[in-house]
Amino acid sequence: MDVPKDQITTLLDHGLYDSAQMLGCFLVSSSSATNAETTPYVKAEHLVLLGDSLYGEKEYRRALYAYKQALQHCKIIPKQNTSSRSSLSTSNRSSSPNSMNISAINENEVKFKITLCHCALSENRAALAEMEGIPSKARTLRMTLTMGKLYRNSRHNRAAIACYKECLRHCPYILEAITDLAELGVSAKDIISLFPQTPNRSGRPPFDHFDSSRWLQRYVEAQCCIASNDYKGGLELFTELLQRFPNNVHILLEIAKVEAIIGRNEDAILNFEKARSVDPYIVTYMDEYAMLLKMKSDYFKLNRLVHDLLNIDPTRPEIFVTLSVLWEGKDERAALAYAEKSLRSDERHIPGHIMKGNLFLSLNRPDAAVTAFRGAQELRPDLRSYQGLVRSYLALSKVKEALYAAREAMKAMPQSAKALKLVGDVHASNSSGREKAKKFYESALRIEPGYLGAALALAELHVAEGRNGDAVSLLERYLKDWADDSLHIKLAQVFAATNMLQEALSHYEAALRINPHNEGAKKGLERLEKQMKGVDPDAPEEDEENEVDDADGEPDEGELL
Repeated sequence: MDVPKDQITTLLDHGLYDSAQMLGCFLVSSSSATNAETTPYVKAEHLVLLGDSLYGEKEYRRALYAYKQALQHCKIIPKQNTSSRSSLSTSNRSSSPNSMNISAINENEVKFKITLCHCALSENRAALAEMEGIPSKARTLRMTLTMGKLYRNSRHNRAAIACYKECLRHCPYILEAITDLAELGVSAKDIISLFPQTPNRSGRPPFDHFDSSRWLQRYVEAQCCIASNDYKGGLELFTELLQRFPNNVHILLEIAKVEAIIGRNEDAILNFEKARSVDPYIVTYMDEYAMLLKMKSDYFKLNRLVHDLLNIDPTRPEIFVTLSVLWEGKDERAALAYAEKSLRSDERHIPGHIMKGNLFLSLNRPDAAVTAFRGAQELRPDLRSYQGLVRSYLALSKVKEALYAAREAMKAMPQSAKALKLVGDVHASNSSGREKAKKFYESALRIEPGYLGAALALAELHVAEGRNGDAVSLLERYLKDWADDSLHIKLAQVFAATNMLQEALSHYEAALRINPHNEGAKKGLERLEKQMKGVDPDAPEEDEENEVDDADGEPDEGELL
């Protein structure tokens, strides 16, 4: 043979894929030349090596073609050769497309490499069809896990659960299988029962309750709590784990994500920043962190985060959502383009759906927002998708559908003050339902006295019914314990509405002392200053009138992106 096969194997082992694929072309060409001694088996082996080098170069379409050609050659190999190959143990082979440095070809391994190419190309249906062609007894642990993910992506949940359970029976430390089973509704007890109980060499079961592996059971319980919307229970368990494993980046991120969902924004920001101080190159959940920074109007940190993430990996969906957050409010079309790009990168990325829904609401397209929030809910229902649905349905004047969504949230989270407030919001949208809304807001505050969202909503209800004094009393009572800029802004608005302009001024200034970047306080103060000068704050300014004609023109797409 003119081109030694072991040389391309050496290149693959050292990750020199560019050289390997160039040498692979020589290898395949030499085996394709007119040579009666070159068997289909040898040709197949050479094509697999070429496919491995192309996969390493991320040329997935070419790798796919090479692997499929290899399988075609395998089909014409005599029966006796096939039977001798199939008897070889798969445990001696790696499932990675970049490892085929043995003389025998395992067709199931080649099929799995084809699956990985389809996955890289987001061709889930083709990937699943290829995986189903591999006999269950021949599947490795990685194959089974991949199949579970493909089944879940295709919404074949029962089949996905079966695959994940099979993984945990072999290795209980596959944490992604634990998380997916929890999200698919499997109980903590059922998941823990899958862990192997056969005694090890010391004679002790590997998952004895007094064993140090008890932390894994706590992890299972925490994920099941979060999946069932028991955020309080999940946070307690994760906090317990963090005490045992201080500065654990994964646990810090899980805690921060849950705190962001339930509205404990300051705590979430602190935990995200602590995780970044431990590992400044993490990308996971950084779009959630970006959303919190935007809510806080901390544009300095947001811009720095975008810069850091772009230097780490500009292809991740978290990056596109973070860019969408950055553009929100400046250019909604550009922000929406980035949100959609995140979903093209990963259609299961929940913050991408949430961001897209919020942007559609900003663009006054509540019907499209409903679709986006439903997309997030189908992946994993959480408080934010319910909140988005309620806002969208109310914008469409579909009170019945909004009430149904709010009650769904209350059913899923029976002890959640946020869910109770959602039902209150629906009732408050109609003047005839304000008394009911008041009861729900008060119930939310009994469950969670520090929930400022419910307090602000109740104050708004008092103002709508002309009880400005009650609104002021409520908000001032909360200000004694919580120095929050949103409380000062609401008080300023109430005072401004009752023509108590000096009091309104002091509260706007107090809000800006707490958060100098608060856009609501800046706009409110600007409006108030006009009132104090005797100018109608709603009257258009001269330069605004002159710019009306220009505003109709469509901005250049190049400027947006």
